[in-house]
Amino acid sequence: MCERFVIANQAAVEREFPQLRAWWRFEPSFNVSTRNNVPIVRLHEGEAEGVMMRWGLIPDWAEGDPVKACTTNAPSDELDRNKAFSGAWWRGQRCIVPLSGFYGWQLTTQQYLQPYFARLVNRSVFGVAAIWDRTVNKDEDDVIEGCALLTVKPNDLLADVHNTSRQMPAILHRDEYEQWLRGSTARARSLLRTYPQERMVAHAVSPRINSLKYNDEQLIRPVLFG
Repeated sequence: MCERFVIANQAAVEREFPQLRAWWRFEPSFNVSTRNNVPIVRLHEGEAEGVMMRWGLIPDWAEGDPVKACTTNAPSDELDRNKAFSGAWWRGQRCIVPLSGFYGWQLTTQQYLQPYFARLVNRSVFGVAAIWDRTVNKDEDDVIEGCALLTVKPNDLLADVHNTSRQMPAILHRDEYEQWLRGSTARARSLLRTYPQERMVAHAVSPRINSLKYNDEQLIRPVLFG
């Protein structure tokens, strides 16, 4: 599971996704959490577009009420049966969330939760498979669009440093972006697999990440512990 992540600056994201209509506007963020607005890439009338969307998918049937259902992470093995996000999956409402990295927490032998920052080797931005949905709050007539990151079984690196979870984000290879957005449901499902650990690195970071009042580059700097 992914509880917090990092977003790069807009210019870096647009270098990773050059062929799109960019409607988004955003700044770097080092402590993205639930209900924050995040940049996503999706198809609209056959063209890729970059828009801002809430991190936290509320299905269309929930009528804008997050109490009924809201999810930030959707396990890939539940896409067919979990009604919180199965509708978006079968309607083909797939998108990509561009990350620079994400955080995980390791339960140490001293029973202390040590945060780690994980990223890809030599990649400042990478795409994570996601789904999105649109719901309407009937009381306020407010349209809410939200997304959820898809997750898969972790590789050995993340299983070790993020041992409080049995999931990791479904990271896409760069040449899979178009297939994820435009391919059939079967083809998209085949892309949901564990990312190779040799292409990733992770290091311990300060527990400052545990507080949402902090959002600065120091959050991803390595620290020593033990």
